[in-house]
Amino acid sequence: MNPSLFGKVIAVAGGFGALGRAVGDALVVSGARVALIDKAPSTRGVPEGVLSLGGIDLTEPAQARDALGRVASHFGRLDGLVNVAGAFRWEKIEGGSVELWDRLYSLNVRTALLASQAALPHLLACGNGRIVNVGALAAEHAGLGMGAYAASKAGVARLTEAMAEEFKDRAITVNAVLPHIIDTPANRDDMPQADVRRWVTPGALAEVILFLLSDAAAPVTGALIPVKGRG
Repeated sequence: MNPSLFGKVIAVAGGFGALGRAVGDALVVSGARVALIDKAPSTRGVPEGVLSLGGIDLTEPAQARDALGRVASHFGRLDGLVNVAGAFRWEKIEGGSVELWDRLYSLNVRTALLASQAALPHLLACGNGRIVNVGALAAEHAGLGMGAYAASKAGVARLTEAMAEEFKDRAITVNAVLPHIIDTPANRDDMPQADVRRWVTPGALAEVILFLLSDAAAPVTGALIPVKGRG
């Protein structure tokens, strides 16, 4: 539990997936008021008091503005945004498609950009805003078949740094976590032979994100924090 988050209003973009739900659950335990935003139409088992906004395409500027506006209107303010929304695909460059590069840019970078732009007026109004982006360690080095994904996550890193520089004197911090493989059902299905003990659990990663949202992280901005687990 993070007492400094009590009563804060935090929106989680990509909130219906494994990591998004873990972040939302951890925020609820800390006493935050939470909104989960996702392109999927609905999710099950949302805790009481959590605002659930499904069917939101965060690659569309108008939908991003509407969703973040609804969050601020519902709770009366917005203190933080966590950009979890994104996707992964493995594909070699030889024989690969430019469409995949465009798609991963759209899902990983464009969603974070548009959600952040939509949140900014509300974060500036609160006077102590937080943005946390979910990048990837792959952004530092692209392995085989990881070109499109790594390039898009490198874009998230540069977006984080650019926003941190732009808003460092306006009481908004912008940071990113760079996880290794996250222990999700989808990743287990894709890599059945892997040693999952070396992966990062959604709950553990959520705690790092909560720190970056907290008052204790007020001096931290523009940081790209590796979260490697035992990987």
